[in-house]
Amino acid sequence: MDRILVGGDIPVTLRRSGRARRMILRVTRVGGEVVLTLPSRTSMTAGRIFAESRVEWLRRTRAEMAPLQRADHGALLPVEGRARRIVPHDGRRVELTDEALLVPQGRPAGLVVEVWLKHLAQARLVAACDRHAAAAGRSFRALALRDTRSRWGSCSHDGRLMFSWRLAMAPPQVLDYVAAHEVAHLLHMDHSPAFWAATGRLVPDYARQRDWLRQHGHELLSWRFRP
Repeated sequence: MDRILVGGDIPVTLRRSGRARRMILRVTRVGGEVVLTLPSRTSMTAGRIFAESRVEWLRRTRAEMAPLQRADHGALLPVEGRARRIVPHDGRRVELTDEALLVPQGRPAGLVVEVWLKHLAQARLVAACDRHAAAAGRSFRALALRDTRSRWGSCSHDGRLMFSWRLAMAPPQVLDYVAAHEVAHLLHMDHSPAFWAATGRLVPDYARQRDWLRQHGHELLSWRFRP
C-alpha cells in the first residue's frame, strides 16, 4: 500500500478497490489511522487533492478521537513538551515551575492558561522566526497567532507568517522546526526538494520534529480551555 502526506503532517494510507465507485476517506477508531480508498482507475494525484481538501476535517476528527482534556485545576497540561499540573495560588500572575503551572486563585483556569500560552507562543515564535529569517537572508512582514485545526503554520506570498498558539505546548525543538518551516517558505512557496533543503539548513533534524507532530499533534488539539 502507498502512503502520502497531507496538510504537512498527516500520513494517509492509500488503498485501491475494484468495487469502490468513489473516493472514501476515513479515520480508524483504533490508532487514528487515516485511510483513503480509491477506485481502481483513480490517480494518486486525484486522491491527494481529495485528501488535501479535507485536511481541516481530518484534524478535527483526530482531535475529537483523542481523549478530551480540559485545562482545569489539577490537570496535567503540556507546556513546552513537559507535563505541568495546573495549581491555584495566591499570586496575581501565572507562574511556571519545573512541575506546575500556578494560576491565580479565583479566576477561570482555562481562560487564564489560554492567554498565558498565547503570550508564551508569541515570544518563542518571534525569537525563532527572527533567528531563522536572519539565517535565510529574508525578512517577514508580520507574525500572527490563531487556533487553527488545519495547519500548524502558514506563510503568505507577502511574507505574513501565521502559527497555532498551541505550539507553546509542544517541545521547544518542535516549535522551532515549525518556525523554520514557514521561514523557508519565504524562499520557496512550495514543498519542493529545494524547500526541504532550505528547511534542513535551518533545522538539520527537522524530520524528527515533523514526526513528533505527526504522532502527537492531535493530542495538543484535544485540549479545551473554554467552557
